[in-house]
Formats: sequence, C-alpha cells, structure tokens
Amino acid sequence: MAVSPINQTSLHHFRSNSFPTRAHPLISEFNNQLSRLRYSEATSSSSTSLSQKLIGLQDLHDSVDYLLLLPFAQSLSQEQNQNWFNELLDGSLRLLDVCGVARDALLQTKESTHELQSTLRRRHGSKMELAKEVEKYLASRKVVKKALQKVLKGMQTKLNSKKNEDLAIVSLLKELEAVTVLVFESLLTFIAGSKLQSKSSGWFVVSKLVHPKRIVCEGEETNANDIEKVDAALQSLNVFAIQPAGSNFYSAYNTELLEIAGHESG
Repeated sequence: MAVSPINQTSLHHFRSNSFPTRAHPLISEFNNQLSRLRYSEATSSSSTSLSQKLIGLQDLHDSVDYLLLLPFAQSLSQEQNQNWFNELLDGSLRLLDVCGVARDALLQTKESTHELQSTLRRRHGSKMELAKEVEKYLASRKVVKKALQKVLKGMQTKLNSKKNEDLAIVSLLKELEAVTVLVFESLLTFIAGSKLQSKSSGWFVVSKLVHPKRIVCEGEETNANDIEKVDAALQSLNVFAIQPAGSNFYSAYNTELLEIAGHESG
C-alpha cells in the first residue's frame, strides 16, 4: 500500500483554504516523520526495526495531536464537515480494534511459549510430555495465525478516494491513518510469522537459534524473524531431536516477543 507524504506542492495548494499562510513548523515535522516512517518500511522486520517503527508511529501521532489543537484544524469539527469527521473517527476505531487483536495475539503466544519453555527446561520431562507440549504450542499458534490473517485481510483502508481540497487537515489525517495501517500490518505479520522458505533442515534452523553467532551460511535467509524460525523448526523437525538443545532453545524467541510486547503495552 503506497503512502506518500504531503509534499510542499500539496501544502501550498491547500494552504489558501485551510493551512495558515506560513506553514506551521508542526506541519513540516509531520512530513519529516512520515517520510522516515515510510522509509523504515523498506527495512527488515526484526524486533528492533519493528520497535523503532512503533516509536516513530507514536511520535507521528503526538505531532498530530498538537496540530489538532491549532485554530486552522478546528474547521474539521464544523457541522458541514461532519461526514469527514465521522469517517476519520470510524477509521480510528478500526485501528483500536486491531490494537486489541495484536495485544491478545502477543499474550497468547507468550503464554504458549512459556509453557513450552518450562517443559523443555525440565530435564526429567518425558519425550511424550514434550511432544504433547509442542503439539499444544503449534495448535495455539495456528489459532493466533488464523485470527491475524483474518484481520490482515480486512485491513485494506476504506479511505474515500474523493479529494477534499477545502480541508487539508483531512488529507493529513488520512495520511496518518494509512501509514498507521502499514505499521500495524508489519506488526501483525511479525507475530503471525509464515512458513520459512529455506533449503536448510529444521535442525539447522534450531542451531542458528541456539548458537546465532557460531553458524553463518552464505545465502541463508536472514530477514525471517525468530517467530518464523521457531514455528518452521517445530513443524519440520522430529520433536525428539531438539531435546538436547532444550534449555536455550527459546531464548532468542522470547527476546523478540518481550521487546515488541513492551512497546505494545506502552
């Protein structure tokens, strides 16, 4: 989904009707933050880069909060602009629903991970118990993925294609909604993971998780997040083969989840 910042030509075009004669510094700040956020979408989807995107998105929303307090933005609440106001409000409510789904998915995945970790760390745990816990984990992940995929399919923004040349603030808010959708799509895709497209065996994937600095293979997939890697490894491996590496198997995975969850809860 392509999102372009409000360029200076557009600002000049709108300025005669909505924005003040001299562009407010917050407008320039908004455009700069929007450009940086769009650029970050081209980077990898690691937990670190995704966390940075969420921080950038929060900064962007903070800038808009200040913009909405300025006199020229108050026209949005006037009666003749009620349709635009309602449309933007509906978009915000949809995004809040997406936030709730993402939070629930993170919590469920973390809970399943911790239960599997406990089994892996118990030295006297039976192979049958381990197999049962792995199966339980994969079933939980399947439910999470199904819910997230449903949300992702429904996240196509229903932005009205009609241009409102009288209210530049509407265009600005629609840009905000669109880039928010992009970041949320990245977040949900990260949590959902996908089947790892790799020629390597499941054991090689596990080994990379347990010893990430020791194993390097040229041409090996490097952009897949650790949630993807763990899901793929558990699906492709005989569960008994992973028992020797059990104690450290999920350390990288937990780090990924906790880092993203920290920004979600914040």
